[in-house]
Amino acid sequence: MQKVNEIKNMDCDFIPLVAQVMEIRKRGDVPLAYIRTYGCQQNVADSEQVKGLLSQMGYEFTDKPDDADFILFNTCAVREHAEDRVFGNVGALKALKRKHPSILIALCGCMMEQEHIANRIYKSFPFVGLVFGTNYIHELPQLLYNCLVNGKRLVVRGNKDTTIYENIPTRRDGTFKGWLPIMYGCDNFCTYCIVPHVRGRERSRNPENILEEAKQLIANGYKDITLLGQNVNSYGKGLPQENKMTFAQLIGEIDKLEGDYWLRFMTSHPKDCSKELIDTIAQSKHISTHLHLPFQSGSDRILKQMNRHYDRAKYLEIVRYAKEKIPNLSLTSDIIVGFPGETYEDFKETLSLVKEVGFTSLFTFIYSPREGTPAAKMDDPVSYQEKNKWFQELLALQESISAERCASMVGNSCKVLVEGVTGKENILQTRTSGNIIVEVEGDSSLIGTFQNVEITSARNWILKGKII
Repeated sequence: MQKVNEIKNMDCDFIPLVAQVMEIRKRGDVPLAYIRTYGCQQNVADSEQVKGLLSQMGYEFTDKPDDADFILFNTCAVREHAEDRVFGNVGALKALKRKHPSILIALCGCMMEQEHIANRIYKSFPFVGLVFGTNYIHELPQLLYNCLVNGKRLVVRGNKDTTIYENIPTRRDGTFKGWLPIMYGCDNFCTYCIVPHVRGRERSRNPENILEEAKQLIANGYKDITLLGQNVNSYGKGLPQENKMTFAQLIGEIDKLEGDYWLRFMTSHPKDCSKELIDTIAQSKHISTHLHLPFQSGSDRILKQMNRHYDRAKYLEIVRYAKEKIPNLSLTSDIIVGFPGETYEDFKETLSLVKEVGFTSLFTFIYSPREGTPAAKMDDPVSYQEKNKWFQELLALQESISAERCASMVGNSCKVLVEGVTGKENILQTRTSGNIIVEVEGDSSLIGTFQNVEITSARNWILKGKII
């Protein structure tokens, strides 16, 4: 059974010690930190906790690395491109460290949980002073103090700690959109995915703590709250019997909280997507009508190779039930093109599933091998150029589906959340409950508010409308 602890007292004890050290080491009026986050929303939530701890240690924040006393890259290991960007951007800091030797440069996150990556960082980037993995955020004050005082490089990694640390201070990036982690890790071990290896096994937060955090977000005026987990549908694993709760029950309890807000969640694994969850969404007051349900491939043969634990028929059964219960449902998905051993016949099964379901939009990727996963050792005879042709075919299909779907919404009215400006004069970006973007004319004072709009025109997956 997993352990749940408050943030350790000894870690809190180091917070004032770091503040004292930085009073001496700071280059300006106050110590400044630069945080750059790569990857998924869970990484964003982790960075918000890092910022919360740094704030308590006296740091303020800058968007210019040249001005910072502490530079941290929170890394992503899901795709090779993200890793390459990290290496390039870290390498660019060498001259800055030479110019200002007092700067502490650190790396954390999923990449750091891969031994070959951590070794490369240690050998090739000697100016990086601190490396820590995904389970060490709560220890940041002590790690930072040791690096600042001892001046020695420090590497800590390993994901065997199943403890969930509560009450880590959080400095949220947004004022009306908030991330709320409900669980960590993954037990699925899809053959292409590195996440279970870098995030550890599944463990769920106590529902009382989640409900309390949701209450605080709503009380502070947050309008769009997203529950986070590598597989939210399996929420509840490891909880003591007295706190046992399914994800459907949890999101149903949060939905009962009074307030004017939307409740979203990601990511949802098809093998655990229950009718109970669909029914809960259909009967709710606040839960978004957007369901992100990654299917990855339409071929049963490839799904088995991926170790996804469902087949095409099972996926379509879930989709049909969801569409029946939630008539205005907006469905999105992830697709991997060119999985090792995939043939064009397999890929055509993916195309046919996309046509049958009619997704609002898709997140599509050409397969990227991850060292340490079973798929990385599989035969992969199809060239990248051929995979790219398939990829373009998929994009063209989905673009036509998105355009048709958006065109069907013209003339309808709906509730939207105003998210920000578009860069065009007096044009705002808003988003529907179904996660569809609508551009409207309006003043920036409306950002962070709900408005009702009429859809006036459509282009591909972006709608235009007017506030009514």
